[in-house]
Amino acid sequence: MGILPSFVVAVGLVHLVIVVSSDTSYARLSTNFYAHSCPHLLPTIRSVVQSAIEKEARMGASLLRLHFHDCFVNGCDASNLLDDTPSFQGEKNVKPNAGSLRGFEVIDQIKAVVEQICPGVVSCADILTIAARDSVSILGGPNWQVKLGRRDARTANVTDVNPNNLPPPNSTADHLISSFHNHGLSIKDLIALYGGHTIGKARCFHFRAHIYNDTDIDPGLRHSLQAICPSTKGIDDNITAPLDPRSPNSFDNAYFKGLGHKLGILHSDQELFNAKATNHLIRRYSTHLHAFRSDFAAAMIKMGHIKVLTGSSGEIRKNCRRANS
Repeated sequence: MGILPSFVVAVGLVHLVIVVSSDTSYARLSTNFYAHSCPHLLPTIRSVVQSAIEKEARMGASLLRLHFHDCFVNGCDASNLLDDTPSFQGEKNVKPNAGSLRGFEVIDQIKAVVEQICPGVVSCADILTIAARDSVSILGGPNWQVKLGRRDARTANVTDVNPNNLPPPNSTADHLISSFHNHGLSIKDLIALYGGHTIGKARCFHFRAHIYNDTDIDPGLRHSLQAICPSTKGIDDNITAPLDPRSPNSFDNAYFKGLGHKLGILHSDQELFNAKATNHLIRRYSTHLHAFRSDFAAAMIKMGHIKVLTGSSGEIRKNCRRANS
């Protein structure tokens, strides 16, 4: 099989070497891909992300989620950024993306600034990947080196925006394990990536069933969530609550600690705690912050390499919302 490429992740003072697949598309990615063509790319993107998070802390989680929803549908190709047109249906207005994905305007801001300094050079897929990493880092999470060189899809894949690729919040542990496995991600990757729920919010629409139908939820949390989320669907569907009630704007391991006290606001969160195959990892991360940080960074690197377009595949979009004419 030859020598597999490796990545170095910086977590505190420790450097973790991660070995990933030898797929040739991975080999075309490089941490210094834009070293000559756009040398100021990384600080430029980080500055825009920093500003966006300072205006709204939740935006960090939104940018992270954009990257996740992109990679899990036909690979990390920025296809979920494409707008609908009279002759084209994109992914962003198809369930489970519709009314859920956000942060598109921040990606637009990044792209506009990048196009000023390096026109026609940097892909929207790479921008998504970098912005997700920066969001985590800015909110106190780990930092890691991102390999770059992805290219953008010219079209979207509407049929792949489905519960198998993007598991809904009422998923069972088995469903989640299967979905992540289909994308080349292990159970450890699944739990580490679900740790991203330590930041961000969920809509009433997504946690209603859990707070009214399930028993594995803290009574006090149930009461507070029922006060803002009525049992019937309606105009309150978009009211939000923190996925991590304890420290929603800090990338830490409080989310995992909370699951042990039935503080997960999504059915799927508590399902992972209840399942034998995943409970031990949640307990480990709840007591070992360094392990979570290391494994999260490793899982993000793996996820960021799902079915990437490189070389002559795809294109470098001038506008992330539409394919080049």
